[in-house]
Order: sequence, then C-alpha cells, then structure tokens
Amino acid sequence: MAEEVILLDFWASMFGMRTRIALEEKKVKFDYREQDLWNKGSLLLEMNPIHKKIPVLIHNGKPVCESLIQVEYIDETWPGENPLLPSDPYQRAQAKFWADFIDKKVNVTARRIWAIKGEEKEASKELIEIFKTLESELGDKHYFGGETFGYVDIALIGFYSWFGVYNKFGNMSIETECPTLTAWAQRCLKRESVAKTLPESEKVTAFISQRLGLE
Repeated sequence: MAEEVILLDFWASMFGMRTRIALEEKKVKFDYREQDLWNKGSLLLEMNPIHKKIPVLIHNGKPVCESLIQVEYIDETWPGENPLLPSDPYQRAQAKFWADFIDKKVNVTARRIWAIKGEEKEASKELIEIFKTLESELGDKHYFGGETFGYVDIALIGFYSWFGVYNKFGNMSIETECPTLTAWAQRCLKRESVAKTLPESEKVTAFISQRLGLE
C-alpha cells in the first residue's frame, strides 16, 4: 500500500516551512493543502483538536502536530536520506536545546515587533541580541551542526523570510546587525529544499502590512 502523506499548512508560516523543508530533504512526496487560518476547515479541526493550528502532518491517516516534533518524526520515519538530527546523544541534546531556544526566544520576541503596538523598539533590541547569541553558537561553522545542514538550521531558517517584516516594523536592519546569520541564511537558500519552500521576504511583508491595514 502506498504511503499517504498530507500536510495542512499556511504559506507564510515559518513553522510549516520547517516541516516542508524536512520532507523535501528526505525526498518524501506529500500532498500540500493550504489552510485558511481565519476560517479553519473540518480536517484541520479534526486532526488537531487541541491547538487547532497548522502545520499538521498526516501520515497514513494519523496526525502529527507541532513542527519540531514533525521534523523529528520525519527524520525517524524516513531515515535513509539526509539525517536531520545528530546520532550522538549529546549533540542531539544540544540541537534540541537550540531549537527550543529559537521557539521560546526568536518567535516570541519577533512577534512583539509587529503584533503588539508600543513594543517595537524594545523587542527589536531584544531580537538583535537573540540573533547575536545564535551567531555566537554558529561561529565559523557552515551550518549549526557543522558541515551538515540539519535540525537547528531547519528550526531557524523560516524566520529569514520574515526579516523584512521585522526590519519594517522594528525600524532596523537585521542584515547589517547580524552579517554572520545573514551569510548562513544565504548558504541555506542554496539548498533546493529551502529555496523552493521559503517565500520572498517582500511577499511576507506585504501580507502582514495588509493584515494590519497599513496597505
């Protein structure tokens, strides 16, 4: 019986981008189904009744929720192509630590820049400091895992398509402040899995501006 892989997602979601990149890295064919987040469909509500959020990975009728969990699931279910997590237990733990850092620090702080009026300036400063912390972790490595593109890279790279949003609403230039991180993002974009997944930053910025009634 052929495997059925369905992804319920939204094009601008940096979380859904993680799952799409992981599936592409593993050469897994999947049925992408764009979701209306403002009018959620019955399949999304059925497959993720707890959080009612995308992305939802459905593998042979069984849902897997939360993007980082999905990336791990994909790595374990299709182990043959391009391992995403290190095999060494300590390195694996470190990768999970930094992915968790990205979810708790980058995501929460970045959202404050455009979603909460009056917090733009302070949130911008905090985000730059967070990115500088990630630059220190990256150091002179090609990717966060060394020479191999993997779990932490996948956890972070989707945010790159939102840099235009953060720059516009935070009145800053992440590219100027964080050149090491920007160079890393450009390296990631040379991978087919990333290039075909990430939307143009201008498109994301226009979308958010429109949602906020600024255009």
